[in-house]
Amino acid sequence: MAEPFPLAPSLWAATAPPPPPTPPLAVSTNADVCVVGGGYAGLSTALHLAERGVKTVVLEAQEPGWGGSGRNGGQVIPGIKYDPDELTRMFPDTAERLVPFVGGTADAVFDLIRRHGLDVPHVRAGWIQGAHTPASVETVRSRAEQWARRGADTEYLDKTATERLLGTPQYDAGWIDRRGGAVQPLAYARELARVAIAAGATIHGGTRAAGLTRKGGRWTVATGNGASVTADRVVLCTNGYTGDLWPSLRETIIAPNSFQIATAPLSDNLRKSILPEGQVTSDTRKLLLYFRLDHTGRFLMGGRGPFREPKGPEDWAHLERVLVKMFPQLQGTPIEYRWCGRVALTRDFLPHLHEPEPGLTIDIGCMGRGVGLQTAMGMKLAEYVATGDRSALPFPVTGIKRLPLHALHKAYVSAIIAWYRLTDGGVKASA
Repeated sequence: MAEPFPLAPSLWAATAPPPPPTPPLAVSTNADVCVVGGGYAGLSTALHLAERGVKTVVLEAQEPGWGGSGRNGGQVIPGIKYDPDELTRMFPDTAERLVPFVGGTADAVFDLIRRHGLDVPHVRAGWIQGAHTPASVETVRSRAEQWARRGADTEYLDKTATERLLGTPQYDAGWIDRRGGAVQPLAYARELARVAIAAGATIHGGTRAAGLTRKGGRWTVATGNGASVTADRVVLCTNGYTGDLWPSLRETIIAPNSFQIATAPLSDNLRKSILPEGQVTSDTRKLLLYFRLDHTGRFLMGGRGPFREPKGPEDWAHLERVLVKMFPQLQGTPIEYRWCGRVALTRDFLPHLHEPEPGLTIDIGCMGRGVGLQTAMGMKLAEYVATGDRSALPFPVTGIKRLPLHALHKAYVSAIIAWYRLTDGGVKASA
């Protein structure tokens, strides 16, 4: 299946196991639940519904993991944008179950890999967040303390410790959350699809959902192939690649591209000089930088790029400049892969759950932490859909609210990204 726009091959597509067969829907069918979207949320929902004996059909416009689930940096980061104390103030009635949920999202991923024996290169040495300014030092100190108070294996890192673990003097301090880690993200998506099928779910790739109608208490999902799925329940999980299947849903998020580069495999000496203990990292910038080593010893760096789809290698040039500023020892190391994928950002930086009609549940908004968050969300969606118990959902169900002046938000984000690229995000050259 051809992509609707040209993209350079990603590192993940080059190194993932082959996808399981997911033939297009050719004949109309019935199911208990129809899941739209074959990313982490949809696949996790389907797997956990199938394990409950619920007849589940997944419709994916391309193939499982084709969108952001197969194009992200592969970092498995527990938590969300808000710290535990903030979440407790924001959701006083449900914080007792909400905070453990967001704190356990990385556990959800690594437990699935272990339980199902997934063929996914992975590491769990922790995640480090570097403080990029003196003003953000107290932010990372507080985060480490708040999670430690709730039993997490976290630690504040002074400048010396941060430099030693990251391999760059760029940051003034940091904190480590040892619950975090990394996966090969496309391999993880494809393996989720494989075990979901083995559990009894049916997945149809190359099958774009084109219409949703409800009649007599059941839903019919029309597809671009002419066939349809009729089901009691529909779960919509399209995130950064959301279209117009449901009115106004696309206007509730901004979906910028996250751009990434990967070097050739590093020599042993270079590998020992960067992230020597195997952690993954992202920083406290509003438009953050993130980097790690993969299972083949390549150095990966990601950050924002043009809002539009890329036109050529020059759209990744800002990351290549940043890479050498932060890690001068990588000067001259070839960049072998350049790719990007969209993330879904909501106005309040929270995942959104909607139920605009009976039997239709929508999950949208990953905020760049989709590997863990959407895996865990799929488990909760499956529980809710199978039991009808709304308390299974970690976040409240809210109404769909369009971002005011949605097109202007996109222009604003594009302007910020353009400025950020010009200044290289305030990165200073390492000594």
